Parts: sequence; C-alpha cells; structure tokens
Amino acid sequence: MTPRDRLSLFERFAAVNPEPTTELEYTTPFELLAAVLLSAQATDKGVNAVTRRLFPRANTPQAIVDLGLEGLSEAIRTLGLYRNKAKHLLETCRMLLEKHGGEVPSHRESLEALPGVGRKTANVVLNTAFGEPTIAVDTHIFRVSNRLGLARGKTVEEVERKLLKAIPPAYRHNAHHWLLLHGRYVCKARRPECWRCLVSDLCSYKPKSLPPPARSALDRGPIAPDVAPDEDQIAGAGDATRNARSHADV
Repeated sequence: MTPRDRLSLFERFAAVNPEPTTELEYTTPFELLAAVLLSAQATDKGVNAVTRRLFPRANTPQAIVDLGLEGLSEAIRTLGLYRNKAKHLLETCRMLLEKHGGEVPSHRESLEALPGVGRKTANVVLNTAFGEPTIAVDTHIFRVSNRLGLARGKTVEEVERKLLKAIPPAYRHNAHHWLLLHGRYVCKARRPECWRCLVSDLCSYKPKSLPPPARSALDRGPIAPDVAPDEDQIAGAGDATRNARSHADV
C-alpha cells in the first residue's frame, strides 16, 4: 500500500466516524483498565453486562479490594476464566493502592508491571484513557492490517511496529479504533464483507467476496405495488462504520 493509499484509507475512516472509541463502557481510567482486564476471551457485550452491575458497587481499587476474592468472583462469574480474572484484578488493585496511590499510572512500564496487564492492555489504556497514539493489536487489527497490505507481519509486535510507521501522524491516535471496528463489523475473519467495504479499492485482499445472493421473490413473499423491498439492501459501508459503536461485540 502506497503512502497516498494509506492517507486515503484513513481519510475515509475519519469522514464516516470522526470520533471512534472503545465499545467497552467506562467513566474513569480505572474502570477502563478493569474492563479491559475482564475482556480477555470475552465480548464487549458480555463485559459491559458485568461492569454495569459491578461498577455501581465497586469502581475504585479500594472498593474492589473490599469485595474480596469471593465477592469479586461472584460479581463477574458470567465471564469466562472469571476466577483467574478476579485474582488478577484484585492483585492489580492492591498494587495500585500500594504503589500508585490508587491511581492508574500513565506510563507503559508501570502499567505492564501490573498483574495481568500485557502490552495490548497497556496500549488500550494509554490510547483511550490518556490520549497516547498507541496501537493495541488484537486479532481484528492483526487480520485487517495484513489483509489490507497496510502492515504485514507474522507477530502482533511486528504489525504494531509497522503500523506506527505506516499510519499518517494525524490519524495515529484514532487508528486503533477504526481498524478494530472495521475488522469486527466489515472485514470479518471467515468471510469479509468486501461488497460494503469503503476501502476495498485500496485493499490487496483477493479474491474479493461477493454479496450473498438475493432472496427469491417466493422467499420474500408478496410485495406491495410500487414499494421496493428494503430488507435485502446492502447497508452502505459508511453507515456500517458510523454505527459500529452502537453495537456490542477488546
């Protein structure tokens, strides 16, 4: 992908979704950190369902510690690996209290020193809570970057490094969210929906997937005169990206 193509790609993403953000629900850096820690092998929808119950009861490191391991485990038990997640979150809260005065640090080294916090989690927090132009390469971004030809690599670290070089500086802060949403709702793993992709002409992926065949008239049933059927119309790529934040799937 040429520099001109890369610029055009992010200009299009920005035009349809100028202020992208995570689909995890949070109001403070700590809530974001907790939500991301809970999101491993879970959907944003599932995490949000848990945090809507948890955060009104406990949304600070001290409040989580006060719940204790059993109380926290019970509060998040609908999530996969909830016992390990409760242990890591509780240990993280204790370290935040002991070493950071109960505040989430804004430095990578301090974040990655927290139990259960790896580079991807640190990147999400640095980007979303503190405005750093970092790229948290998850499975969606890894796939999209390779398919587009934007940043090809065999490891997430390689893709992250190449993305930081390839993305125009003006778009670097929001690039993480644009690429993730694109991978989640359009450039899907099993069958990318190329027919409604707003950057398909810039993408190196071949062959492009075609739209599903239209349903037959018999399947649709009778249609009122002069009324065009709309249930089978393909949503525009711009609408798909713009509305992505309203749907829950880090």
